[in-house]
Amino acid sequence: MINLDKIKSFDALSRDEQIEALTLIDKWKDLNSRERCKSSFLEFVKHQWDGFIMGRHHKVLAEKLNRIAQGKCKRLMVMLPPRHTKSEFASTYFPAWMMGLNPSLKIIQATHTAELAVRFGRRVRNIIDSEEYQTIFPNITLSGDNKSAGRWTTDDGGEAFYSGVGGAITGRGADLLIIDDPHSEQDAMSPTAMDAATSGKSLSFPQ
Repeated sequence: MINLDKIKSFDALSRDEQIEALTLIDKWKDLNSRERCKSSFLEFVKHQWDGFIMGRHHKVLAEKLNRIAQGKCKRLMVMLPPRHTKSEFASTYFPAWMMGLNPSLKIIQATHTAELAVRFGRRVRNIIDSEEYQTIFPNITLSGDNKSAGRWTTDDGGEAFYSGVGGAITGRGADLLIIDDPHSEQDAMSPTAMDAATSGKSLSFPQ
């Protein structure tokens, strides 16, 4: 086998040795990319999201999410203007990344309507099922008998459950709880609705 560290001139290799060297280099690049995606949420996003354009706020948010994965942050509130990737990061790619790091993770995600929550569940599930994702986390497999968009499980005992705010989640526990837009744009103008959202009255999660 070729020792890449001792190669001084690529042109001095035979054609077969060049092919072998290129194959080894490609394997090293894949392995290096895989490890970077596991250790950095932002690297994972860049690997998964074709056409992603990174902004300064992405770096700040990604670092906060890294701290959650490391157990250094227990609660995080994200407030950004519309179309600034808040939901793409926190509600789509982050739970997929966390499940890859720990396939036995329990996730509950809620938003102001069950339809929107299930939409998030479908997107996360499809990311995990994708070929690109499996190159990074090849050891996670979704259970074949439980892959609905609103509730899916892994073969390692992991589970993701998606519900509208006020939905029935009594008796369910979670290692990761995500609440994305607990009220609609119309409710944002209602003091009563805003009070319910901020006080937890419309949520059945333990405070």
